[in-house]
Amino acid sequence: MSNIGLEDQDKLTLRIIKSLKDSKKGEFKLLLDELQPYDIARIFESLPKKHHTKFLLFMNPEEIADLIQELEKEVQLEVLTKLGIEKSGHVMDLMDNDDLAFLLEDLSPDKIEELLAGMGREESKIVQNIMNYPPETAGRLMTNRFVWISKHYTVREAANKLKEFAEFSETINYLYVINDAKKLVGVVSYRDLIIADLHEKIEDIMYKRVISVTANTDQEEVAQIIERYDFLAIPVVENEVLVGIVTVDDIIDVVISEATEDIEKLSASGKAIDFDTKAYVAAYRRLPWLILLLFIGIVSGTIISQFEETLSKVVALAFFMPMIAGMTGNTGTQSLAVVVRGLITRNVDKKMAVRLILRELNVGLIIGVTCGILIAIIALVWQGSAVLGLVVGSSLVMTLIIGTLAGTIIPLLLYRLNIDPAVASGPLITTLNDIMSLLIYFGLASMFINYLM
Repeated sequence: MSNIGLEDQDKLTLRIIKSLKDSKKGEFKLLLDELQPYDIARIFESLPKKHHTKFLLFMNPEEIADLIQELEKEVQLEVLTKLGIEKSGHVMDLMDNDDLAFLLEDLSPDKIEELLAGMGREESKIVQNIMNYPPETAGRLMTNRFVWISKHYTVREAANKLKEFAEFSETINYLYVINDAKKLVGVVSYRDLIIADLHEKIEDIMYKRVISVTANTDQEEVAQIIERYDFLAIPVVENEVLVGIVTVDDIIDVVISEATEDIEKLSASGKAIDFDTKAYVAAYRRLPWLILLLFIGIVSGTIISQFEETLSKVVALAFFMPMIAGMTGNTGTQSLAVVVRGLITRNVDKKMAVRLILRELNVGLIIGVTCGILIAIIALVWQGSAVLGLVVGSSLVMTLIIGTLAGTIIPLLLYRLNIDPAVASGPLITTLNDIMSLLIYFGLASMFINYLM
């Protein structure tokens, strides 16, 4: 069983609780047999806490290590505490080094030292070394669990080493070739290895032009390289010396994390808000943005009050006001989403930025003219006024162009200033576009007021 639904999980959880109560370890093992660590973790989290200790007693260290890596950070620490220093140290030795470094990074130095004390000296040193790299870099993501071979090996010797370390290695898709100075000089894929003659030398079949990253390379750049070349892993070097690899499963976590962060910023919903966040915490994190937008929104009300006389003379203008403001904000948000997504996957230089702005200008023009003509016809038929149709249609054309350009230029400017472009949130651009659209709409209406009356 590789994946279970909620209903099956509930039934299985009840059977597991019964096996724990009855102390039937064999039955417990049978129930968990062939379940993926993710599913086991979901079951563990759903259990009443009084059953957690026996659940862990019935598992071996390898199984616990797999389980912990699928749990939330707070639960991971609870589990390690329940195990005691000696057993937790054994389990931590079996965990992926990068996952362990991520778990420990927010703890106090005393707590980190306490947890590392039970680990093997070599594994503990590797984890501490990973933690010395800056957050969100390749160094923090890398693992030392990979297979390296000497360029002087034969294919037979390489295959034997691969068999020996297959269980230890996080991936066996690539074997990394080093020279006597431990510098990375080549890479051999598993496929190349199995089709080569057993007596061939590794240096004769390896790829010499190896694409690698340094330990300080930003994790987003690592993700871009892996996506660009369809790698399953990428080597990490320091002064050409191979120090680790970053695997695609860690990059998937990075992509999801970065995408979530950008969505939070784009929506101005605040960081770290999920289904489990308490109401008062979520409100506290959202309020600063919303209060800022509230005051900016007052400007919109002030603009409308300045054109009160125009509105009182031509009440029909009010019918189209929400549409003008709403459409402008929508186009700005669409352009913003396109630009932010593009900046994540592309390196945008000056030439590309200009091309993108011109492209979005044309997009705004096409959308504006199309929607402007449509709303002008609607205004003419609905209100029987060609001048009103001209005012509404022309306003929409101009505001949609401005909205599209605002959604494009603002994130590009922030990017040039080395500020995360996602901070140019959708609500902020929408509010600014509201102000511009109202100024244009009522400005045109005031110019044609005599004809509208």
